[in-house]
Amino acid sequence: MDKFYHSVRLEEELCKGCINCIKRCPTEAIRVRNGKARINSKFCIDCGECIRVCSHHAKKATYDKLDVMRNWKYTVALPAPALYSQYNNLDDVNIVLNALILMGFDDVFEVSAAAELVSEATREYLTLHEDQYPIISTACPTVVRLIRVRFPNLISHLLPLKPPIEVAATIAARRAMEQTGLPREDIGICFISPCPSKVTYAKAPLGTEKSQVDCVLAIKDVYPQLLSHMKAVGEDMLELSTSGKIGVSWGRSGGEAGGLFTENYLAADGIENVIRVLEDLEDQKFTNLKFVELNACNGGCVGGVLNVENPYVAEVKLKRLRKYMPVARSHMENQEHAEEIVPWTERVSYEPVFNLGENMMESFARLNQVERLCRKFPGLDCGSCGAPTCKALAEDIVRGEASENDCVYYLRENLHRLSEEISILADDLHAGGSGGHETLNILKEYIQRISSEMSLLDNKEDEEDG
Repeated sequence: MDKFYHSVRLEEELCKGCINCIKRCPTEAIRVRNGKARINSKFCIDCGECIRVCSHHAKKATYDKLDVMRNWKYTVALPAPALYSQYNNLDDVNIVLNALILMGFDDVFEVSAAAELVSEATREYLTLHEDQYPIISTACPTVVRLIRVRFPNLISHLLPLKPPIEVAATIAARRAMEQTGLPREDIGICFISPCPSKVTYAKAPLGTEKSQVDCVLAIKDVYPQLLSHMKAVGEDMLELSTSGKIGVSWGRSGGEAGGLFTENYLAADGIENVIRVLEDLEDQKFTNLKFVELNACNGGCVGGVLNVENPYVAEVKLKRLRKYMPVARSHMENQEHAEEIVPWTERVSYEPVFNLGENMMESFARLNQVERLCRKFPGLDCGSCGAPTCKALAEDIVRGEASENDCVYYLRENLHRLSEEISILADDLHAGGSGGHETLNILKEYIQRISSEMSLLDNKEDEEDG
């Protein structure tokens, strides 16, 4: 599988060439060239921020459609805790779980139940690895990918445990094979996701060679279907829930850390805040921290772009739902082979996608080029060149992906300088100075250059207007 598989894609025909997305992309993975956005696969971490901010709906999330359930003889639904937060006046998660059975799934297994197993394993890991503090959560795939490409010094602080989605999928697949006697290929494990990041995880996981998740459905697609089936659930519904407060709380920011029974933790949500925390962690600005929980979406998983409810309203609903739940209902001791299922089977390695050169010497040389180019540019970070900042444009130029004339201000400055030089040459020619023939040729060359650059400037202004 391509290590740079992505679930966020661009529909070029819908793109208007505005620069909203390049300004909000946390890894500067987007450029606007020839009036259309382009996503750099190596830089993208599938946070979905561009989907959120694109007013033209040109950025889309890739996920499976509901009819994918027909591909298997037996299907198991893995509802994310965020799914419970989408419905009004929900007082029992069993209503949702039974509705999933009515919807066509053969079985359900809560991701929140797997989250309680991960919480228990995390508590044990924290006790045994004080030298690794602060330990960073690996539940959000976007955060893990961000650290992998941008913060190599923090990789050793990553919690080497699989996310709840993977633990749930593994347990659900084993249980389904035992109950049905079917081979693994006839069983479909379907995760109901709040964000595109989980789609990327299922296709190209970190921490394990292959994910047990067979398909990923969007909450926004499941929501209306499930709503009608929830009305059909009667009082004789089955008791399917196997999770408590700790597991359900994972759907919001701070929920994972809250299940560790420690006060020495930090929880941050929103990709810009996450980056700020990671930068401070790299600079060792935090002390006495045991655990760091980071969620790319505002509010945690309830803020994912595949949800339907306002993330802050969803958070309130989740808090109300968990109020009368038991603390936890899933435990490692009751889950067979849990010690094998939860830990990573592969380490995460650094991927130096932002390096300017193939080696250190080349990178330093190119960095000097970038600094010289930045001194030429106005430093406005206006985005008119199609890059988010002047520095990003300079890096693109050094990589051979752009030119100095992409900067509108630099281009205009060149035009002014050429105009002044033409004026001097014209005066010299008019005064009958020596070398009149040579001066005339230079003048013609300058006129050609200014005409070419005027054409470039016009094209850039047309792109901005578009």
